[in-house]
Amino acid sequence: MGDMIRVENATKLYGRAGANGAAVHALNGVSLRIDHGEFVAIMGPSGCGKSTLLHVLGGLDVLSSGEIYLDDEPVHRLDEAGLTRLRREKIGFIFQFFNLLPTLTVEENVRLPGLLQNLNGGEIERRTRALLEAVGMEHRAGHRLHQLSGGEMQRTALARALLMEPRVLLADEPTGNLDSEASSRVVELFREIGERHRTTIVMVTHSREVAHAAHRVVTMRDGRVVD
Repeated sequence: MGDMIRVENATKLYGRAGANGAAVHALNGVSLRIDHGEFVAIMGPSGCGKSTLLHVLGGLDVLSSGEIYLDDEPVHRLDEAGLTRLRREKIGFIFQFFNLLPTLTVEENVRLPGLLQNLNGGEIERRTRALLEAVGMEHRAGHRLHQLSGGEMQRTALARALLMEPRVLLADEPTGNLDSEASSRVVELFREIGERHRTTIVMVTHSREVAHAAHRVVTMRDGRVVD
């Protein structure tokens, strides 16, 4: 199957050692391989480096040392323009607080990445319709965010993240604000969509129940992978 993501001895320091205090190792020599189409959950206590790992995988933050390859591309060597291109072409992001635009309808939020990247209008329409149907939100297409439940907002965010058909989906506590029923539905969708499109999914979660839906659970502690 081959690696979609390969992390070699990744280190991320915040602050610097010296008279004013020690540097904090957010990542401390992390090595990890994730296959094409694999769904991996990352668990561990608060402050263990889970979100930092997700951010460096997605080019939202840069390593202090070490290497990251995403689809054979050396993320650790890319400049800001290269990281922006990588995020645009290959990565979808989903966050705990949805990051949807309240002035837009569900459908407009999903269409937005296509408009920003000058995707053909007909193709935007086709993908938007298919994704809203896939996440069970076609009947809410014209609604605004204040009319939606948390679960519906997260399903909208999932559709938006998938519009540009990313190779990798990075999700940071995507069920953190949802009740258990909505959480189950969203995670089930992750799995279904991942398998249908062979999307590689990396999800940070505190919930053991949510993590069980993944193919594999990676546990972190003190900036290291421990299991």
